[in-house]
Amino acid sequence: MTSIGTGYDLTNSTFSPDGRNFQVEYASKAVENGGTAIGIRCRNGVILAVEKIVTSKLLKSGANKRIASIDRNFGMISSGLIPDGRHLVSRARDEAASWRTNYKCPIPSSSLAFRVGSYMQAYTLYSSVRPFGVTTILAGWDSETENRVDGQVGSGPKAASGGQRNAVKDGGPGLYMIEPSGLYWGYYGAATGKGRQTAKAELEKLDLSSGNLSLEQGVKEAARIIYAAHEDSKDKEFELEMSWISSSDGPTKGRHEQVPKEILDEAENFASRAMEGDEDEDTATGGGETMEE
Repeated sequence: MTSIGTGYDLTNSTFSPDGRNFQVEYASKAVENGGTAIGIRCRNGVILAVEKIVTSKLLKSGANKRIASIDRNFGMISSGLIPDGRHLVSRARDEAASWRTNYKCPIPSSSLAFRVGSYMQAYTLYSSVRPFGVTTILAGWDSETENRVDGQVGSGPKAASGGQRNAVKDGGPGLYMIEPSGLYWGYYGAATGKGRQTAKAELEKLDLSSGNLSLEQGVKEAARIIYAAHEDSKDKEFELEMSWISSSDGPTKGRHEQVPKEILDEAENFASRAMEGDEDEDTATGGGETMEE
């Protein structure tokens, strides 16, 4: 059986003899050419960060945003073909607005991931369309407190947007990554783009499943990871864009917002010092090996 396209990659609705959809695989390759994007689920919030390669000196710094707000409590970032990512942002906003209209409360993060994933999967079924050339990271905070129901008619559902019932609080941070095939998983830490392997290795070192990392610490670690992932392309300039969502008693009050400039600058300084420290260690190690020889 063939392992290359040879005719089976001409249409999106045809499987190869060994069960592969080459158009979806090609879309994944497009993602690998995009800037590194990561999401970190912390104890009291979620962080999104992206490496924006500066392709021209004429670009205005900070003007070309890659992280978008979907609802008051949701943010989304994509790596790959930027226009495809913007289309998905528009679709996700429509889904969030539709949920508010029908159920009078914010959409849960798991439901939004399901709806966006289903939409992306539909573009892998028909020959008249192509898969989206992006992998999307979706971050949200499902309110853990009783929220006022949207609208003026009725009292709304007995369980509020955070799922509060019988004095039991649900909700909390949500982080999902949706691939071009429409497949999505919930994550403690997610990475995609050109530097995803480096970023993934650094995320695994943080032991995020223990729930010990605070939102403030996560901002610094996110900056450090993006800087580490950029090492393979360090001949190119880049900008770091970052946003966060906290609990209702945190710095963002449950809303998705850009990380304030002073905090972002502090995180970038931390990342720069960390990278310089790694370089010093590598130099010292190399010097030691020379002495031994």
